[in-house]
Amino acid sequence: MLEAPTVLLIMFVALITFIVLGLHIFIVLGMVSLVGTYLLFGDVGITLELASSSAYAVLRNAVFAAIPLFVLMGEFMSRAGMATDLYKIANYFLVKLPGRLAIATVLGNAVFAAVTGVSVASAMTFSRIAYPEMMKFGYNRSFALGSIAGSASLGMLIPPSVLLIVWGIIIEKSIGKLFLAGFIPGLILALLMGIYVSVRAGMKPELAPSKVEGQPEATVPTGREMISGFGVIVLILLVLGGLFAGFFTPMESAAVGCGGAIVFSYIKGLRWAEYRTAIVDSGKTIAPILVLLMTAAMYAKFLALGSVVDMIQDIISGMGLGPFGVTVLMIIIWLALGTLIDSISIILLTVPIFWPLAEAAGWNVNAFAIFGILAIEAGLLTPPLGLLVYTVKGAVPDSSVTLTEIFAGSIPYWMLMLIVMCIVWAFPITATFLTTFS
Repeated sequence: MLEAPTVLLIMFVALITFIVLGLHIFIVLGMVSLVGTYLLFGDVGITLELASSSAYAVLRNAVFAAIPLFVLMGEFMSRAGMATDLYKIANYFLVKLPGRLAIATVLGNAVFAAVTGVSVASAMTFSRIAYPEMMKFGYNRSFALGSIAGSASLGMLIPPSVLLIVWGIIIEKSIGKLFLAGFIPGLILALLMGIYVSVRAGMKPELAPSKVEGQPEATVPTGREMISGFGVIVLILLVLGGLFAGFFTPMESAAVGCGGAIVFSYIKGLRWAEYRTAIVDSGKTIAPILVLLMTAAMYAKFLALGSVVDMIQDIISGMGLGPFGVTVLMIIIWLALGTLIDSISIILLTVPIFWPLAEAAGWNVNAFAIFGILAIEAGLLTPPLGLLVYTVKGAVPDSSVTLTEIFAGSIPYWMLMLIVMCIVWAFPITATFLTTFS
C-alpha cells in the first residue's frame, strides 16, 4: 500500500494526462477510481466492492429517471420543429426592435434551452435555424454567430437542466430547489443578452440591418405554428410551476413534461416512426450520461475513502487564500477546464472536491451550484478551445465561417456570464429567493 498523498499525486497526474490525450472521461474516472483504491488498500476485494456498490447505488436511484425523461421531452419537441416555430413567433413579434433576429435567437435559445437542458443541443439547433436567416438579412457574421454561441450557454442554467440534475445527484441535495435557484439568474442573463443585442444593433445598424432589398418581411405564423411554439412555453410553465407549487417532484415533472411534449408534437404532425427514432436517439444521449454518473460515483467514493477532500482542504487552507481566494481559484480551474472538456465531465471531476471547500467558505448550496454552472458555461466560450464555439463551427451550414469570428462575437456574452456570476456571488438571494418558498 502507498501513502494517500502519493496515491493522490499519481492519480491526479494520470487523470490530467489521459484527459489531455483524449481518452473518454468515463474510462478515465473508472480507471483512476479502481487503480487508486487498490493502491490505497492493496485489496482487490475492496476495489471490486467500490465498483459494484457505486454502480448499484446509481442505477437503482429513482432520481435518475428525470434525466432520460427530460432528454426525451426535448427530443420530441425538437423533431416536431417546435424550436423552429418558436423562433418564427419571436421573429415576427419583435419586428420593431433593432437586431430582432439576434434577439429572437437569444429568446428562442433561452426557451429551447429550458426544454433540452443541454447547451450543445441548443447551439446545434440554432446554428441551423437562425444563422441562414440572419445571413439573408445581411447580418454581420461575427455578430450573428456570437448571438448563437453566447445564448446557447443558457441551456445549462435555465431549468430543467441536465447539469443541475447531475449537480444535485453528486452532492445529494434537492434537485427541485436547484431548478428554482437557476430560474432568476437565467432570466437575468437572458435579459442582459437581449439588451446587449438591441443596444449594439441600435448603435451600429450595419451589424443587423432591419430590411434587405429582395427579402420578405417576417411572415405571420400559422395557427399550427402558434400552438407548437407556445406549447414550449406552456410545458416550461407547467414543469416549473408544478415544482414551485410542490405538486411534482423533479421526476414527476419530467414525466408530465414528456407527456405534454408527446401531445404537442402529435398536434404538430409527429407520428409513430418519428417517435420511435426520437426514443432511440435519446437513448444514445442518455446512456453515456448514466455511465458517466456511475463512474463519477466511483470517483467520489475513492476521494472519500482516501480522505482526498480533507487533504486538499488542508493544502488550500495552508495557502492562506481565505474564502475569497478559494472561490477565485475555483473559477480559474472551471474556466480552464471548460476549454478542454464538456460540462458534465467538469462537474463530475470537480464538484466532489469543490463543494466541501465552498461549504467551509460559507456558500449556500443552491447559490454555489448556480455560480458554478455559470463559471463552467463561461469556460465553454473561453478561447482558444471553447466547446460551444467548436460546436457552432461544426453545425453552421457555411464552411467559410472561422473560429476567430465566433470567438469575437461571443466575447460580450462571455463577459455577461461573468457579470451574472459575480451578481450571484455578491447577492446569493438571486439564486435562493425562490427556494425559500418550496
